[in-house]
Amino acid sequence: MASSSPTQRTHVPIPPEPGGRSVTQEANEPPVPIHIVTDPSQLPADFLNPSPDKKLVIGFDCEGVDLCRHGKLCIMQIAFSNAIYLVDVIEGGEKLMKACKPALESNYITKVIHDCKRDSEALYFQFGIRLHNVVDTQIAYSLIEEQEGRKRPLDDYISFVSLLADPRYCGISYEEKEEVRVLMRQDPKFWTYRPMTELMIRAAADDVRFLLYLYHKMMEKLNQRSLWHLAVRGALYCRCLCCMNDADFADWPTAPPIPDNLKSEDQCIEEEILSVLDVPPGKMGRIIGRKGASILAIKEACNAEILIGGAKGPPDKVFVIGPVKEVRKAEAILRGRMIDYY
Repeated sequence: MASSSPTQRTHVPIPPEPGGRSVTQEANEPPVPIHIVTDPSQLPADFLNPSPDKKLVIGFDCEGVDLCRHGKLCIMQIAFSNAIYLVDVIEGGEKLMKACKPALESNYITKVIHDCKRDSEALYFQFGIRLHNVVDTQIAYSLIEEQEGRKRPLDDYISFVSLLADPRYCGISYEEKEEVRVLMRQDPKFWTYRPMTELMIRAAADDVRFLLYLYHKMMEKLNQRSLWHLAVRGALYCRCLCCMNDADFADWPTAPPIPDNLKSEDQCIEEEILSVLDVPPGKMGRIIGRKGASILAIKEACNAEILIGGAKGPPDKVFVIGPVKEVRKAEAILRGRMIDYY
């Protein structure tokens, strides 16, 4: 790890919030140092120079203003077992993000993240970074539920707060997350202010503090089939809001192939793909349906995930992820919804 002066690397002690205990204290975890990074020299050399000889697993998250292709990425949080790094994108700018790009695109560094889609979109459109080799804890949770025979509603995606609260994983309260959300609604520029406030530092650090712990707990539960689904879906979710047509897929790393040990006849496993459909002007309402009923009905008919850009966009695309046959079935139904009948 490169050395730096106290003004370059800042270790910030985080006291508990008034009237309660911090997330760290609730889990009885010893605090780790938090470093605010404005220059590449302040990041670990193993992170900046990915190597097959020193593979890493890190917790990862992003904060910003209306985080998407059009928003503003302000902070990247990187959690190691012995330290948390808050990469100040505002202060470090293009130089800092360019230095981080090899690690974020590397197959030798596993990025553990909760719901990768918008973070990946922001990294791609704002800095040309193709986020790769992620373990998405939201996807992992769904796979474990499915693996253990519990069925979730098709439109129900576990939040990070709920995942932390689940006693099978962390069993801790993260009430401060909602406090920060309230502040962000009151002032959307919350993450842009410098120097970072104590609350900003604590909130950013707490978003990645337990990702490595969650990773190890989840890896213990996932079987070989689910691990492959986790890898391939992580790859497809990272690119789903970034690829505007099938030609864009060529710019991204190939999704993990089906392992040989899962190709036996009794496994009945099928390749998974991402499909991008263009929606003609005025037809998105037909795709969504009243209160999302149309999309839910298609999900029930097909074993595929269907995503739309919503308020953040893109407004004219539908993204379908799943086994090839199920994706083709969903495409046919979706195209039928776009046809005008007279």
